Amino acid sequence: MSLNQNYWNDRWKENKIGWDIGFASPPIVEYMKQYPNKDAKILIPGCGNAYEAEFLIENGFQNITLIDIAPKAVDNLKIKFHKNPHIKVICEDFFRHNGKYDLIIEQTFFCAINPNKRTDYIKKVLSLLKENGQVVGVLFNKIFEEKGPPFGGLSNEYINLFEPFFKVKTLEPCYNSISPRANSELFINLIKKV
Repeated sequence: MSLNQNYWNDRWKENKIGWDIGFASPPIVEYMKQYPNKDAKILIPGCGNAYEAEFLIENGFQNITLIDIAPKAVDNLKIKFHKNPHIKVICEDFFRHNGKYDLIIEQTFFCAINPNKRTDYIKKVLSLLKENGQVVGVLFNKIFEEKGPPFGGLSNEYINLFEPFFKVKTLEPCYNSISPRANSELFINLIKKV
């Protein structure tokens, strides 16, 4: 199976979007409530319905870029945010995106990437982050029985993957996951090493 644009667009057309919880992820909301820089340049890759972006806008954030590879998802977002000058919506493969960001929000994007591409993900994130930029969000802390996506992982695996490139400020179980994901999510706060 190729996890390309056609695959993801078909999932959207067929409404097979099981990752969509219908609102912003509580661990991300809780973190962003206390995030001080409302002018931070924020990227949300593989953003889906971008509930986190809605929350950010409602809370005064001014500079948000949304990327999704699925044209159907992007069309929906362009309608949803068409009057909002603080949100930029792009239909693009994350690995081809260019820009510089203070913060990248991770919400069900990493788990959609084949594990053999995780090193490529890290390289791309590093190229997109400004000095001392951060990645915050949620990762699954479980191995899925079915073939992915989603693709899971465990905390020790993530530490080995991220530690050479990031200061791992936080990588701990979420206390406020939605009930279907309780005890299976980790909150991450990774700071790009200088």
